Amino acid sequence: MANMTPAKLLVGGLIVGAAPLAMAEVPESCQTVRFAEVGWTDITATTALASEVLEGLGYKTSSDTVSVPIAYAGMKNGDFDVFLGNWMPSMASISDPYIEKGQVDRPVANLEGAKYTLAVPQYVHDAGVTSVADLDKHADKFGHRLFGIEAGNDGNMIIQDMIDDDAFGLGDWQLVDSSEAGMLAELKSRTGSQDWMVFLGWEPHPMNTNFDMAYLEGADDYFGPNLGGATVYTNTRGGYVEECSNVGALLNNLKFTLSMENQIMGAIMDEGEDPRNAAQQWLQNHPGVLDQWLEGVTTVDGQPGLPAVKQSLGIDG
Repeated sequence: MANMTPAKLLVGGLIVGAAPLAMAEVPESCQTVRFAEVGWTDITATTALASEVLEGLGYKTSSDTVSVPIAYAGMKNGDFDVFLGNWMPSMASISDPYIEKGQVDRPVANLEGAKYTLAVPQYVHDAGVTSVADLDKHADKFGHRLFGIEAGNDGNMIIQDMIDDDAFGLGDWQLVDSSEAGMLAELKSRTGSQDWMVFLGWEPHPMNTNFDMAYLEGADDYFGPNLGGATVYTNTRGGYVEECSNVGALLNNLKFTLSMENQIMGAIMDEGEDPRNAAQQWLQNHPGVLDQWLEGVTTVDGQPGLPAVKQSLGIDG
């Protein structure tokens, strides 16, 4: 950021220096930012990044892990301010009713190019299971089971819809509710012995590099086209961006990439890093991203945001 010459003010006949282009202080009601998380490592990573930046600006942050339905009810009720994990279009059935009523806002996309659909280990794909239409032909090998993550998750709901509709002959199959960690532990166990498994897969996620896996074609009517091609949006409680405009400016600037998220998620999941430490280290190694994120953003006391956040992260310049 270029050096700025302090403005001059005439006060009581005397010219005095003023703070350089400082904005008003942030209202006290906006100085704590409450995030909803839903137990997905990608949202843990992006929430950690946002929290590092906000705390560098002088905000307090909190984060609670809840189910997807509770996250939306919480934003509606004013218990949460921000949720960074609105995967669309797969979450439309959950999020759209709140957004249509103005109870939740969807101000900006924070990630493009994600995907979200059913997947199998590569050796299962190589054996001929390349589409969801192939699953029921090999039902015995799969044990008539489709593995999801936590109950109430939108992906699980889509799988259950496929079962309820008897789509692709899956009417006598069972959805296995688990968790992200539980599903991946099951996948690790099964791939070790080359047992068959079909599961909910998505990118960004280290599973894409940790496992030799393939996504199944044919579920466009349920997960959407392009292998459940997704855009991830930032959601806030209704009116939050207008009420807390400085945080709103940051949220509108926050854009993530598949590579960024895969790296931070890998540090969390594979190396056991604390999410905040992983986010801090990534920002220290990639400080250039802060120039975009902090454009037009101030600290809570109205000072330029970029130098404050760099100082908090120990970044020179």
